[in-house]
Order: sequence, then structure tokens, then C-alpha cells
Amino acid sequence: MSDRSEDTPAQAEFRAAARAFLTNHAEPRSTVDLWQVAGLPHDDEARTYFESGRSWQRKLAKNGWAGLTWPTDFGGGGHPPWSDRIFREESDNYGSNPGFVGATISMLGPTLLAHASEELKVRFLPSLISGETAWCQLFSEPSAGSDLASLATRAVLDGEHWVVDGQKVWNSCAQFADWGFLLARTNPDATKHQGITFLLVDMTSPGIEVRPLIQANGSSHFNEVFLSSVRIPINQVVGEINGGWTPTRTVLANEAAFIGRGGGAPASERLLNLAAQHNSLDDPTVRQRLARIISRERLQNLMGQRVQSAIRGGQHPPFDPALTKVLAAGTKVLTGELAAELAGPAAVAGPQTGNREGIWIQSELLNRFAISIGGGTTEVQKNNLAERSLGLPREPETNRGVSWKDVPRS
Repeated sequence: MSDRSEDTPAQAEFRAAARAFLTNHAEPRSTVDLWQVAGLPHDDEARTYFESGRSWQRKLAKNGWAGLTWPTDFGGGGHPPWSDRIFREESDNYGSNPGFVGATISMLGPTLLAHASEELKVRFLPSLISGETAWCQLFSEPSAGSDLASLATRAVLDGEHWVVDGQKVWNSCAQFADWGFLLARTNPDATKHQGITFLLVDMTSPGIEVRPLIQANGSSHFNEVFLSSVRIPINQVVGEINGGWTPTRTVLANEAAFIGRGGGAPASERLLNLAAQHNSLDDPTVRQRLARIISRERLQNLMGQRVQSAIRGGQHPPFDPALTKVLAAGTKVLTGELAAELAGPAAVAGPQTGNREGIWIQSELLNRFAISIGGGTTEVQKNNLAERSLGLPREPETNRGVSWKDVPRS
């Protein structure tokens, strides 16, 4: 439980109301499968998991608990910045969460608030907050991952529409999404960061094909998306035409903060359970490793909250969001290694059908690679921290100032 001794009267009243809502509507943590994983091997299971998150988001919105700090004009609650923190603290005692839908709200919502026209805010924010419309990110490409600004998907203006052709990859839950936020190159003569436009696209548009990418655990959480002469109305641009890198940076900052903060039951909760099962809770080495993981998790959570709170308030983050992402990637390595050592070889060798703990442990081991790549590789994030936060010299770049079309590509 959270320490409420420093709550103001207004905060104490808000906390009591949040607790009452959660008591009446949320699923108790004790009834949730402790070993639940997001990357489910069968699409029907993954769809059920996805829709359960969207259902909870709808319930939050229906009862006035979604978009707490967002303007009321767009379906938000208009509450002070501390409301998010208090609601999250109370929610930690329950198993209900918006899942992937919550992740896209955290990325896209602040971006629309900061950069979209009033028309687009009115049109898209209420259904985003309510979970009625689910979104996916269409950023990365086969040759534009960590160097996202080198993307080659093209959008050409044709009357009142953009005509888009290209390929995106590693698109989480694209097979379930209603809409996507898409980056496309609209001026190949500009430098790579300057000729990009941020577009909103209906995923049912003719010319969009979503193909699953089957992962090592059998799941198809990621997809590749092909766009062939997809027509997008000209007014579905966020920010300026050819100035899409500005809203993109807002998305990436929120994505790094969200990944770092994490969601659902923390890994340390599962590790404590594993340690108890294997009579290791009194082992001083195991206790020290658990303490380190718990400390890092709490730091990540607090850092993620501070970044997202600042961005929602129209301020610069108090520190580079890349720091949260780098910390989270390191923590994932620690949790996977400890889980595997506690459970032993039988928990990680071979198929784990019916063994929920083994499935979670295998997922924790494999996801060290996913979290160190998704949202920008750890190596790139460290470069960003070195340059932006520490003031170290930039890496040599021969193509600086060169138009995108003149940059050599394989």
C-alpha cells in the first residue's frame, strides 16, 4: 500500500474515490494469473488478452477515470498532475490494466495534445481515451530501425489525399488495431530528418496488408505492414508537413518512459514467489539480487511517471527519457537470469505446455532482447545520452546536411 501521510485533503479525497471505484470494478490482484505473459502463442488468445485491456479502458472512461489529466474538452478528467500518480498507486493493488491499448494512449495522446490541430484533437482524442479506437505504431522499416529518420516509405500528394507506398515492420498488435500513426517521407530532397510527415491512417484502408511475424515462442505480437497506394486524406497530418520529426520525438520520449516504467505485476513479484517455492528466500545472495531488482523497478516507475507528467504538462522532461529505457533493459537481464537460476534447467529447457511458470521464465529470458531493441536499441539510447545529456562529441557522420535521396543505401 502507498504512503498517504503526505496527501493534501484534496488528494486524500481523490484517493478514497479511486479506491472505491477500483474495489467495485477492478479484478483483485490475487485472482490474476501471476504467470501471465503478453506474448501469447495463439492469435485467439492474444486477441482475448488485447480485448480485455481495451474493455478495462472503456470501463475507466465510462466511469470518469481515463485521461485523468487531459482536458475535459477531449474526454479527459481535467484533474491536477498528481491524480495520475495516486490512481496508479491505488491500481497497483489490482490486476486490471489496459494492456497494449494503454501503451498506445501513452504514446499518441500527448503527441496529439501537443502537435495536432484542434480538428484532429476533437476527432481522435475522445475515442483514443475511451478505448473505442485501438491504435498501432507504424514507424520502423526493414532498413530504418534505430536510425528511424532514414525511413523510405513514401507519401505523394494527389489532390486532397496522400498516396502512400512502403513497408513497415515490428508493428505491435497491428492485426488488432483500428488506426495507425504512420511516418512517411514527403520530401526526398530534404535532409533525412526534415522531409518526414506524421500521418494518421485507417487500418481498413484499401492497400494495407498486415502479415504476422512469428517469434521464437510462437506468438505473432509483431507484424510487418505493407502499404500499396494507400490514400490518406490530406487533413490527417499531425504537426507540419515535412516537419513530422517533432511529433515523432514526442512519441519516442513517451515510448521510452512507458517501456521503462513497465506495467502489470512487476517481475520482482514473480521472483519472490519463485524464491519461496525453491526455498531461497533466506539465501543472502538471492535476497541481495532481489533487493537490487526491486530498487531498479521502483526507480523506473518513478522516472517514467516524471517524464510522462512533464510531457502532459507541455514541459521538457526533467531528464532524458532514454535513461529510463536503458535502465529497464538492464533490469530485464537481471530478472531473467535470476528466474532461470532459481527454477533450474527444467524450467527453461524444451516446451512448457501447461507449465505457466516455465512459460513466464522463458518469456523473461527472451524479452531481454526485445526490450533492448524495441523503442530504440540500447546502444543508440546510450549514444543519445552521451551526446544530449553528457555533452560528449557526436559520432562522425558523413551524410550530415545531405538530402535523403543522395544518401547511399544498400
